[in-house]
Amino acid sequence: MNDILKTCIVDDDSIYQFTMVKTLESTKLPLEIMVFSDGGEAIDFMLDNLNQDSLFPDVIFLDIDMPVMDGFQFMEEYVKIKPRVGKKITIYMVSSSLDPVDIERAKKISAISDYIVKPIGLGRLKKIIEGLLADRND
Repeated sequence: MNDILKTCIVDDDSIYQFTMVKTLESTKLPLEIMVFSDGGEAIDFMLDNLNQDSLFPDVIFLDIDMPVMDGFQFMEEYVKIKPRVGKKITIYMVSSSLDPVDIERAKKISAISDYIVKPIGLGRLKKIIEGLLADRND
């Protein structure tokens, strides 16, 4: 079993990307981090590697508001290819939006594990990652 958790950040904000990468690295947990600037880049990566599940992330932290393809559009496309993905991917919708419409819309998508309001604190992020790592060993 590979003990490295492939972690993916999909967000167009370069400062947020940098902060998330540094926060994830500071957990000292076994992570491989990939970053995409919009949902289109992330979906294209997945489509290009459909036969190579080992390249796919184990967890995605997905922003809502992005150019090209936003988080909800990404989820529409992901749900279409999910049956062809040979591994479980945990997806967290991460946004600065407190709009109840966004929160409710995210909760209605079964492939989304949770809705998290930015910024994700170190404690919560570490708990999420530790939980995902522990689930692999059960």
